[in-house]
Amino acid sequence: MASADLREEVTCPICFSIYTDPVALSCGHTYCLSCINRTWDNQDEGEYSCPECKQRFRKRPELNKNLRLRNIAETFQPTEPVNETGIFCTYCTHPATKSCLLCEASFCDFHLRSHSKSKEHILTEPITFWGNRKCYKHKELLKYYCTEDAACICASCSLAGEHRGHQVELLNEASEKKKKKLRNVLQKLTTKREKTEKRVQSLQKHRRGVQEKAAGVTERLTALIRDIRRQLEDLEKRVLSDLTQQQDQALLTISNQIQQLEKEKDELTRKMSHIEELCNITDPLTVLQEQESHRGDFCGAEKGDNEVTQRGDKQVPAGGDLDEGLISVTLYRGLADIVTDVKREIYMQVTSDILLDINTAHNNVIVSGDLKTVSCSGINQQRPETPERFTYYPQVLSTRSFSSGRHYWEVQISESRRWRAGVCYTSMGRGRYQSLIGNNNKSWGLCSIYKDLSVRHNTTVTSLQPPLSCDTVGILLDYEAGRLTFYELCDPIRHLHTFTATFTVPLYAALGVWDNGDCLRILR
Repeated sequence: MASADLREEVTCPICFSIYTDPVALSCGHTYCLSCINRTWDNQDEGEYSCPECKQRFRKRPELNKNLRLRNIAETFQPTEPVNETGIFCTYCTHPATKSCLLCEASFCDFHLRSHSKSKEHILTEPITFWGNRKCYKHKELLKYYCTEDAACICASCSLAGEHRGHQVELLNEASEKKKKKLRNVLQKLTTKREKTEKRVQSLQKHRRGVQEKAAGVTERLTALIRDIRRQLEDLEKRVLSDLTQQQDQALLTISNQIQQLEKEKDELTRKMSHIEELCNITDPLTVLQEQESHRGDFCGAEKGDNEVTQRGDKQVPAGGDLDEGLISVTLYRGLADIVTDVKREIYMQVTSDILLDINTAHNNVIVSGDLKTVSCSGINQQRPETPERFTYYPQVLSTRSFSSGRHYWEVQISESRRWRAGVCYTSMGRGRYQSLIGNNNKSWGLCSIYKDLSVRHNTTVTSLQPPLSCDTVGILLDYEAGRLTFYELCDPIRHLHTFTATFTVPLYAALGVWDNGDCLRILR
């Protein structure tokens, strides 16, 4: 009980907390140093008074610390919670929880109970600096919001200042309206962010798909090239084995011929020796009788001489020889099989039999004898009129069509200035503007006009940058997938554009040249 009574004696009557640096006034009342200073800071100059007995002081009294009371109070001082805002109650040392815009004071939970609840007293989060809460002209509290000038103003600004007659609102009302707009903006931004997040997730998924696809393609290509290398090694072994067999057979034949000739040579040597002996005999009778008994040797010698002479004249080879043609055929067929396997593996047919159809060629178009090159000429070729022939633009189609599979060919543009290359349906018009490659819904083309590169379909033009840096383009048609892709065959190869469509009828290769001397050639 005594402890509780003593606690009341060490409690500040302003903050109702244990004294912190207690000081005594001349009237005998004691307060915390910070509490009495804040109280007097809020009083007008020369109106200083004691909060309890209301005794007035003409001058702000000097405050003397009560050291003994401070020591006693420290024994009752509890551990205060950390004030995260750093803002304290105007009337005590407790952390402030609210600030009043009208009173320009901050309050703890205890002192907030006795604060006015009227609408004029606007409570906000604890505030440390009040300067930006007052009008810089009238030094009055900012209470209103001018909707015309979008400015916070005081009462004097609204009644007699530059905002007089303007539509104004209370700060709370204006703030709520702005918050409502901000919530709408926030909702839109939230929706947009969600869409963006979905797009990011989609792109991330697509990136993973590309990585997985690249890994799969890499694995397939590695296996394909490994298989090609294995097939080439097998082909090398097979060709070298055939070459070795041919060599062994040729050498065996030559060895047999050499053995046969060695026997003939020995027999000839024997006969020569016998004849030399006859030539050395002086008895005529003996010579003549020996000739009759060995007539076969003489005839054989004469016949052998004739055979040797014939062989020498005709340059007949001494034995077997290598058949290089057979080796070449074996190598060619082996390589052809490998290429066929590669094309089957990558599902692409390198179309080498694309020929130009003269029956479709415009009369200002010259088609080469091998039906691979088209060039523009100012001389009318006087070809007969046919329904297939182009009559308005110097263009030509291929003889063959594509209705399935993947096909690839290359076009050399040389120094052509204005040209087009692509594919079309045979039902594409032959006259007027709609017959131009890419200017209708039945054709797709790559176009160059004095190095301005573009792709065109159904009059839609897509510019491509930069212009071509080499004179050859590759065209890849995947009929079932509905893709037509153009490549620039520089180093490295550059992807130009890919059309996507649903092809319904056979497609034909199409070429067009517009200036004299312009020339396009199908390479492969």
